[in-house]
Amino acid sequence: MGFVAWVIFGAIVGWAANLVVGGRARRRQGCLVSVLVGVVGAALGGLVYRLATGQPKTFDFDFPSFGVAVLGAVALLAILRLVSALGRRPSDRW
Repeated sequence: MGFVAWVIFGAIVGWAANLVVGGRARRRQGCLVSVLVGVVGAALGGLVYRLATGQPKTFDFDFPSFGVAVLGAVALLAILRLVSALGRRPSDRW
């Protein structure tokens, strides 16, 4: 995929992952953050796919690639939110 395709794919994946992780009380994130989360999540999902199956995952515009990318982005967002929650003081959590 070209650069523009990665940006579009990353934005869609980042938006979908934010919907999954956040639910109704999700935090709004900007377009740039969505793209970064989507692209890094796609790379993370591809790495996990390769480790699990032993086969490389090529990212095209299809549903299997979208699913792998969203799962990677969801894992990335969950880890980032867990780390940010652990970094807060107990009085800030409530």
